[in-house]
Amino acid sequence: MPRTTDEGAADERAPAGSRRAGRFWSVRRLPAVLVSAVVLGAAGILLYDVAAVRAHRPAMSWRRRLAHELATRPLDSGWVAGGAAAAVLAGLWLILLALTPGLRGLLPMRRDTPDVRAGLERRAAALILRDRAMEVAGVQSVRVDVGRRRVRARARSHFRDLAEVRADLDTVLADGLRQLGLARQPRLTLSVRRPVKR
Repeated sequence: MPRTTDEGAADERAPAGSRRAGRFWSVRRLPAVLVSAVVLGAAGILLYDVAAVRAHRPAMSWRRRLAHELATRPLDSGWVAGGAAAAVLAGLWLILLALTPGLRGLLPMRRDTPDVRAGLERRAAALILRDRAMEVAGVQSVRVDVGRRRVRARARSHFRDLAEVRADLDTVLADGLRQLGLARQPRLTLSVRRPVKR
């Protein structure tokens, strides 16, 4: 079971009689490592250059050039505007990562016990629902896509009346969704068609 960094954040609406279950938060190791590596590298190079200047050695050429460019280049320059835009986008990206749970592929399940949190992968939920739908008579193939708020099922029926197959599929899939025990019941969208004749 994934570890979470904030147990009480981003709670989803849960059915009556169950405790609120929030989404699982991602650890986000890769962005943290990248930001740490960039900051550490830049701080190390700058500290080395400052120490070299204090030891009466000339500053590195890149720092002299950067200081010259900052002092002489106008603010409406394309390079200045582009650098500022890149810095703003990177900052917004990091803020978005910090404020959103992540782990979109993991659906929280109902919390009937306060000490236990469970989640179900969306692909596993889709596979369970697809297997349930394939048991309906007349269904040739089914594709199920499970989202956080909606489940889309597209079936092909090679015999039986389409209305009957749709009604059976609606019953079976609705029952399957209830048995998944998700904290937030997604809406079901169902379409049934005949196979394409070749």
